[in-house]
Amino acid sequence: MPTSKNTDLQYLVFKTGETITGGTSGATATVSKYRGNPVQNIQQFLNYSDPDHTIADFLTQMKEEFINSIPEKTDSALNRRKLIKNTDSDLTHSSSFEIAACWLACGLDPNKVIFYRQSDIPHIFELAWILGCLTSKGLLNRAHAYKAAISDNEEKGIKDIDKGITMGLFNYPILMAADILMFSADIVPVGQDQKQHIEMARDIALKFNHHYGELLTPPEAQISEVTGVLPGLDGRKMSKSYNNTIPIFADNDTIKNQVMNIVTDSAGLNESKDKNTPLFKIYSLFLNDESKKELAERYDTPGLKYMDIKNELIETIISFFELQRSKREQLLANPDEVNQKMILGQNKAKKIAQKTLQEVKSATGLL
Repeated sequence: MPTSKNTDLQYLVFKTGETITGGTSGATATVSKYRGNPVQNIQQFLNYSDPDHTIADFLTQMKEEFINSIPEKTDSALNRRKLIKNTDSDLTHSSSFEIAACWLACGLDPNKVIFYRQSDIPHIFELAWILGCLTSKGLLNRAHAYKAAISDNEEKGIKDIDKGITMGLFNYPILMAADILMFSADIVPVGQDQKQHIEMARDIALKFNHHYGELLTPPEAQISEVTGVLPGLDGRKMSKSYNNTIPIFADNDTIKNQVMNIVTDSAGLNESKDKNTPLFKIYSLFLNDESKKELAERYDTPGLKYMDIKNELIETIISFFELQRSKREQLLANPDEVNQKMILGQNKAKKIAQKTLQEVKSATGLL
């Protein structure tokens, strides 16, 4: 399979009409179309011509060869999605810096909030250990991420259902709880998929308070009715793990390609369109009530072309985030400005963390 190791994620190079053989599976396919991300929707782009081999075998082989073609050190979205498993220290450092720049570019004011990098506050990890001594394994067994990892191993027929699962993943709910409880957060804005983590933090706080007195603040989740669950390109929740996001800080061509990949139904030109779909829901996020009503009317009226809606959405996204994208580029070009703001938040956070940890250690008899 021809490959190209560029840093712009154009790793696989296919030509329309080209016949490809799927490695050890021996399956063949003819390319009918090609887009920049073959793994995401490869089944839509290929016409299978070998009845003696399964589509699943062919896709598995192609996916493995695609992943193997990616350089180990690349500033790519694919590697960033797996940062929790990353061992590249440079990538970890640059990622945290860029995340900070994104928050600042979106308008976060360090003078009004405590904006810090978790790794700069070692007190959080010490608190996490103390809380972990009170947290039952059964509670962590019910964490969605852990259950999903186990389920994935079971589907693959792996006997050791914990294979590849690190303690970092298993204990993550405790670390998140320490992050929240350290600063006495009573309201925590999250998406619907993160509600369980807040509930776990609350359970851990209540258990601690039961044994050592009313010291920690049990948090409550605040979930927006509009953005509680953002739909992704494929209709599932928008998540980097599913590779179904629209990266607002990407270049215009990438945004265009992602929007064009949004799944739509097969309704004909002279039929009304389904509003309970990713394209309608994503576009609606950028509209006021009146504009949303107009979009709904267009969907109900025969003659609407999805291509027209996607082009409108592309223009809307690029225009909506124009200032933020420009600000991010300025920040990335001036790392000292970002670092100074991070130091400001770090100093604020340390003062609170030192006080909270001292109270916790005193209550538990560790002081």
